[in-house]
Amino acid sequence: SELREWRPVIYRKCTDTLWLLLFFLFWAGLMFVTGYAVMAGATERLVLGYDSFGNVCGRKNAPVKGAPLSGQDMTNKKYVFFLNSCSLEIQSLKINSVSLCVSSCPQEQLNSLEDLQSFARNNGSCLCIYNLNISSYTLNPKAAELCPTLPVPPSKSFPLFNRCVPQNPECYSKYVSVLISMVNEIDLFHRILSGILAGRDTVIGLTVLALAFSFILVLAFRFIRTLLVHTLIALVVFGLLFVSGVLWWLYYDYRNDPSTDLETEKENVKFLLGYAIFSTIVTVVLLSLILVLRKRLQFTVQLFRIVGKILGRIPFLMFQPLWTFLILIIFWVFWVAVLLSLGTAGTAQTTSEGQVEYRALSGICYMAWYHFIGLIWTSEFILACQQMVIAGAVVTCYFNRNKKSPPPHPVLSSISVLFCYHLGTAVKGSFLITILRIPRVVLLYLYNILKQKESACAKCLFKCCFCWFWCQESCLRYFNQHAYTTTAINGTSFCTSAKDAVFILAKNSAKLASISCFGDFILFLGKVFVVCFTVFGGLMAFNYHRELQAWVVPLLLVGFFAYLMSHSFLSVFEVTADAMFLCFAIDTETNDGSAEKPYFMDQELLVNLSDNSK
Repeated sequence: SELREWRPVIYRKCTDTLWLLLFFLFWAGLMFVTGYAVMAGATERLVLGYDSFGNVCGRKNAPVKGAPLSGQDMTNKKYVFFLNSCSLEIQSLKINSVSLCVSSCPQEQLNSLEDLQSFARNNGSCLCIYNLNISSYTLNPKAAELCPTLPVPPSKSFPLFNRCVPQNPECYSKYVSVLISMVNEIDLFHRILSGILAGRDTVIGLTVLALAFSFILVLAFRFIRTLLVHTLIALVVFGLLFVSGVLWWLYYDYRNDPSTDLETEKENVKFLLGYAIFSTIVTVVLLSLILVLRKRLQFTVQLFRIVGKILGRIPFLMFQPLWTFLILIIFWVFWVAVLLSLGTAGTAQTTSEGQVEYRALSGICYMAWYHFIGLIWTSEFILACQQMVIAGAVVTCYFNRNKKSPPPHPVLSSISVLFCYHLGTAVKGSFLITILRIPRVVLLYLYNILKQKESACAKCLFKCCFCWFWCQESCLRYFNQHAYTTTAINGTSFCTSAKDAVFILAKNSAKLASISCFGDFILFLGKVFVVCFTVFGGLMAFNYHRELQAWVVPLLLVGFFAYLMSHSFLSVFEVTADAMFLCFAIDTETNDGSAEKPYFMDQELLVNLSDNSK
């Protein structure tokens, strides 16, 4: 490391190519999972409902072999109607009644076959088996078997699952009890998918809101002043206190709600309690840190002015997160679509009566885990590419002697260098993050399975391991960023770059630690600001849709997306500052400011950083 010249190299070679090949092979597996999910899945069945003959209500259907009544056009028949809705029973997660797709539910009680015939002619909604002609309702001797049990109670369409729910008190209580049992016995995975699908418009709207917050915050940091920092801190404090209060209020409101019968409602209460406790702890910790570090505020303002000056030389760097965000959004939409299809994947099997049953395949669980690893690794890879592009542009401008004439198109040049030479390095760095994150997910999964044991020692052990992996991941992220910057300078592989970066940082840690840490803390407060106000909007939106939805999990997904978006945008400042600090350490290590070895940094930035590091 001492003999290295530390100058941006012109002639580079590809780094970590084996890791890039491994990433391509992994994505080949993801494409196989995607193809299987598309061929075997049917997301519409999860929300729209389907009849006993394999037809999904509300759309055209393909025929199923061995089921003569399948393959019908149900575009105008959007509701599921059970022939014996007053005497439903559930056996092995199946309701023992023939179900049909109908265009409307009967609003009045139908007492005879003549009433059924009149209802079909007047409303165009046939309540008997499809192959029974309307004129044959009163003539066919088997009509009693092919039509609903009489009398047919008046019913109303249920808004979420599109079922015709009987309004007769006795039938209604029986119907709802069976429906509650059905929903409670379905595994959590499918209930979460139902919640995501039911609230998809809200999730998209909140994602756009998080994008707007992130972009406004980036522009604010570009022209930062002391008053702006005070305003940001005040808004973060208000947001934390307000969101914590709303979470506790919703928890008590749900817990005292006498209609909390469904397992999804009970899960909402459990998740709300966990969110409220976590939010309260985060609020207390952040308020304590703000109180302790308030005296370093002026140094932070100067730091962001320095970063703002560098970004002023590379104005297009401000818009660089937009393509990262668009790529992430496209990938997330693709991932969720595949997940929904995978959750409904199953083979259609016909019975002796010509009906259709869907049976899930045994390997779906392993495909879902593989798909989940793809979410983590690919998201981290996209963020790593953004970090390398920013670091490459900063390095190019920093090591330019003529500050009045910056190099042309540093962002495009950095992107070309990344795609031509260093994608493998980004793959390797993101893979290491994924390796540390997967054990945290597995520990959380095991903790949820074993929490019924009520072992205090086991709970403490799980939480300690979880925190340890989180600390390891945070440290690795920090060193990954400096390894990417080193690769942008020297064109070396990930491991070599990480070793060289650690050597330089270890010799200059005392100079840069305080201002770097507090600058990262202010940026973290900006991310908390985006997440707080996005989650608050989600709380208000989802709270109006309580029925049969595990909406707290989609809310967690919204918070995750909001954090990733704010991280993607604010990382421009974070990566620029970290790259600048590393370049500053290299500059002071290899140069002394003399005529023979002049500094690369201009005098104003050198003075500011030197004063702040004292």
